[in-house]
Amino acid sequence: MPPIPGRGDYVHHLADLLAERNAGVIPRGPAVHVLDIGTGASAIYPIIGHFDYGWRFTGSDIDPGAVKSAQAIIQANPALSDAAEVRRQKSPAHIFKGLVGVNDRFDLTLCNPPFYSSSEEAANNSERKWRGLGRAGARHKRPLLNFGGRDTELWCEGGEALFINRMAEESTTVQKQVLWFSTLVSKESNLPEVYRSIKNAGALDVRTVDMAQGQKKSRFVAWTFLRRADHEAWHSRREANAIRNG
Repeated sequence: MPPIPGRGDYVHHLADLLAERNAGVIPRGPAVHVLDIGTGASAIYPIIGHFDYGWRFTGSDIDPGAVKSAQAIIQANPALSDAAEVRRQKSPAHIFKGLVGVNDRFDLTLCNPPFYSSSEEAANNSERKWRGLGRAGARHKRPLLNFGGRDTELWCEGGEALFINRMAEESTTVQKQVLWFSTLVSKESNLPEVYRSIKNAGALDVRTVDMAQGQKKSRFVAWTFLRRADHEAWHSRREANAIRNG
């Protein structure tokens, strides 16, 4: 079960981001459509986002087992069954390509990208943390990692920085279909490279939002290709459609 507070923080700060250009009002209800990149086996972000704000979600994942599990959770909960779906991204080399259709429109994308560049890096990092806790050595029968997750959730070739770089590059192909792109950035040292990638993609506005839960500090970066007037028009159209559809 993934920890909830940090994930809730991400969702709530994204809600504030939407409110900023919506007269300070957080938009609620299924008219708000969110793309969760790498939704995982638990579909935790759709659960939080729908039950807190009534948003509609499309989750994506490259792992067929995660897709099957997330779909089972959604189908088993009547409140979610009409508010969330999961699509499998069949190409590990792509994020939006082959997933976002020409008629799709998303108010937000969110993502918790893989941290590490290999399984060995993940294991070595965990070993260092166990030693820091004074628990090195097989006699403690500790797990290999000090956290849980499927391989595709924990690492990918090139690690977090390269994953976000690919996301920024591909975001240009759907720039008119998404209001705000966003992703968590676990390593502060990756921020300069992340900023360069987003700037090179041509984003008009880039935000970094710091978050904290207890001693854990994290952040996400959000960017958009749309002007303020486009944002205001987007919100107005969404509201009109929501009223029209009851």
